[in-house]
Amino acid sequence: MGLIIFTVSCGGVSYKDPLEKALSSKNPLITRVMENLKAHELQIRYTQIDRRNDSIIFTDFDFQVNKDNYFYPASTAKFPVAVATLEKLNAIDSLSMHTRFYVEGDSVETTFAQAISEIFAVSDNAANNRLIEFLGQDDLNQRMRKRGVQPIRIAHRLSAPNGDDVTTKPLVIYLNDSTTVLSKPIINTPAKPLQLRKIKKGKGYYEDDSPQKGPFDFSLKNYFPIQSQNALLKRIIFPQAFPKEQQFDLKDEQRSFLLEAMHTLPAKLGYDPEEYYDSYVKFFMFGDMYDPMPEHIKIYNKVGYAYGTLTDCAYIHDTKNNIDFMINATILVNSNEVFNDDNYDYDEVGIPFLAQLGRELYEYELKRKR
Repeated sequence: MGLIIFTVSCGGVSYKDPLEKALSSKNPLITRVMENLKAHELQIRYTQIDRRNDSIIFTDFDFQVNKDNYFYPASTAKFPVAVATLEKLNAIDSLSMHTRFYVEGDSVETTFAQAISEIFAVSDNAANNRLIEFLGQDDLNQRMRKRGVQPIRIAHRLSAPNGDDVTTKPLVIYLNDSTTVLSKPIINTPAKPLQLRKIKKGKGYYEDDSPQKGPFDFSLKNYFPIQSQNALLKRIIFPQAFPKEQQFDLKDEQRSFLLEAMHTLPAKLGYDPEEYYDSYVKFFMFGDMYDPMPEHIKIYNKVGYAYGTLTDCAYIHDTKNNIDFMINATILVNSNEVFNDDNYDYDEVGIPFLAQLGRELYEYELKRKR
C-alpha cells in the first residue's frame, strides 16, 4: 500500500505556494477573476504527485476550498454515478458493463458501458439519469461515503422532469438476446435542505420562464464539494495509494474501461468534431481552444456547467514529458446575478480562466524538480 501525505499550503507573498504563484499571473484571463473574487466564489485544489519507491505522495495546495461554502456541482455529479454503477455491476453475477437495458417507458436501449462513455465524452444527462434509475440515490451516496468520498449528497437527476423523484423507474434488462427481467423500483430517502453557507445565491431567478425576485435556493440540489471530488479522483487514478477499505471494488477490466472513458475525446466515439471538438469537456489548458489537443497530453476528468457555475475535476498526464498532476476547481460566472436565465459568462470569463490556470500549473510542473 502506498503512502499518502496531505499538505495544505496557504502560501505567502514569497509565492512558495505554486497555486498562489499561478493565481498571481499578470495574464488578463487570470487577473480579471482575481480582481473580483467575491463574485466568482472561486475554489481550487491543485495536487502535486510524487513517487518514492512504491509509494504515491500527494501534496495538496488549496485556494478558498471550503466544504461549507456551497457551489452547484452540475455534471461533476456524474463521476460518482459512473463509479458506483461499475461497483454495483461487479456484485451482480448476471450483469456486466455490456449488458443491454432500457428504462421502462423510455425508447432508448443502451448498455451500462455506453452510458458511462456518453457521460464522459459529451456529459450526456439522459445517460446519467438512466444509471440513477439503476442505482438509486441512497445506494450511490452510501457507496461513496463507504470509501471515504464525503461529504456528498446526490439527490436528483439532471435536466429531467420530476428529477427529484425518490422512487426510481424499473429497468428492462436483457439477460440474453431473448430473455429480459424487470428490476424493482427503489424507494430512496427524500432530500433534506442543506444547511450550508452560500446556499442561496443571486438577486433573482427564472421559474417556468417567469422572472422571480430574491435569491435562488440550492438547498435541495446535489452537493459534491471540491474535497470530495478530489478524493474520488485520487481513488480512481491511484487506488494503490489507499487502504483496501477505501478502494472501490472494481475489476481490472472495469477500471481500465473507466480510465479510457475519462480521457477519450468525442470524435473517437463518433461525435461530430465540429460540434464536439476535442476540448468540448476539457476546461483546463485547452478549454478556450478549438484546435485538436496534443496526443501526448491526456486529461482524465469530469466537468460540470449549470446555473453559471463551471467546475472541472481533472488528472492531467503528459506522457512525453513524464509529468502528472491534479486540479479541481469551481468558478461562478453570473455577472447579472440572475439564475436559470441561460445568460452566463462561461465562454467570456469562466472557461478562459480555467484554461489559463491549467496552463500556468502545467508550466510550473514542467520545471518542478522531483
